[in-house]
Amino acid sequence: MAPGRNRGWLLRLVIAFSFAQAAVSMARPAVSYRALALGADERAVGVIAGVYALLPLFAAVPLGRRTDHGRCAPLLPAGVILISGGCALSGLAGSLWTMALWSGVMGLGHLSFVIGAQSLVARQSAPHEQDRNFGHFTIGASLGQLIGPVAAGALIGGHDMAGTSALALIAAGGGAAVAFTSLWRIEDRRTTPGSRIGHGDRVPVHRILRTRGVPAGMLISLSVLSATDVLTAYLPVVGEHRGIAPSMVGLLLSLRAAATIACRLVLTPLLRLLSRPALLTVTCLLAAVLCAAVAVPVPVWALAVVMALLGFCLGVGQPLSMTTVVQAAPDGARSTALALRLTGNRLGQVAAPATAGLVAGVAGVAAPFVMLGALLLASAGVALRSPSKPPASDPDADSGHSDRARAKARRGG
Repeated sequence: MAPGRNRGWLLRLVIAFSFAQAAVSMARPAVSYRALALGADERAVGVIAGVYALLPLFAAVPLGRRTDHGRCAPLLPAGVILISGGCALSGLAGSLWTMALWSGVMGLGHLSFVIGAQSLVARQSAPHEQDRNFGHFTIGASLGQLIGPVAAGALIGGHDMAGTSALALIAAGGGAAVAFTSLWRIEDRRTTPGSRIGHGDRVPVHRILRTRGVPAGMLISLSVLSATDVLTAYLPVVGEHRGIAPSMVGLLLSLRAAATIACRLVLTPLLRLLSRPALLTVTCLLAAVLCAAVAVPVPVWALAVVMALLGFCLGVGQPLSMTTVVQAAPDGARSTALALRLTGNRLGQVAAPATAGLVAGVAGVAAPFVMLGALLLASAGVALRSPSKPPASDPDADSGHSDRARAKARRGG
């Protein structure tokens, strides 16, 4: 099967990712509520949440290396097992340190699944299909982020916070396990690199990071994810200051997620109108302005319009940054490059909320959104300079290289 001919595997991957992401999105707030019920203070909750993001950082590059020189598919069920086990065991944990441990296991499982899934999309998609397929793949993440918090909110509450949060975590573990049903025969083994590739052929990390396009893709991805995380964390604070009800804040966040899904459904027509660098530049610029607009006191209906437009613009960054990184990375190091991109994402997940908290403490609750605007503005600048095609995509250059090799062979080497 040539890459790009049969897309049944992509649909199954989106379904599996939806369940896995929904479980994580359901479990993360449930972990915080359960930790509070077990006597944690705000600092302990922050540590437990940080372990989720920090622990997998040490595994990202080794997992990417392994995937570059082997199959992607084994990482998918392994990730589901770790997510499911981490969720369920967090619900059964009786102490804060065990909750931190299982939170880290959950984060490792999510990282394993995402590295395997992204590498699978890169490997089994023809180059001209990668933007579209990455866009469809990330719909799974958006669906999970839309459903998970709603499901958690429906289960958690009442006087027995410890019991209801434990129930939500166990339910999240069961939901993650459903992803197994979509993982059968998902990888075409003929697209897997041969086992003849040895450890000596590994591309050094510093060379990957210095490749044109890779740093740009990493910065764009980090900026978009940081904006999403800070919006989720600080929009309730903005709502509290402006007298917006929590139910309305929840609707505004759901509107952002729905707009992101809509964006990814129409990504292919958008790419017919604009090149990838131009589309990334325009959407990052608009997102920068819209983030700053969140800081302006406006009526709720205007804030809803801002959130919908912002969700649409932020929806472009993740899938197109994946293609940017994959097509820019050296051969034999694409999964490692994707893993480095995820490492940057996780660092952003740790640093952005912490920085936003410091900025908000000094300059007020609106300041983090201005900070995000500046970060997205910088991303627009690097997006404008990112390559629109893979460096090796020039057929004339490839044929010229082959002609020189044949001529050298005829001369006796």
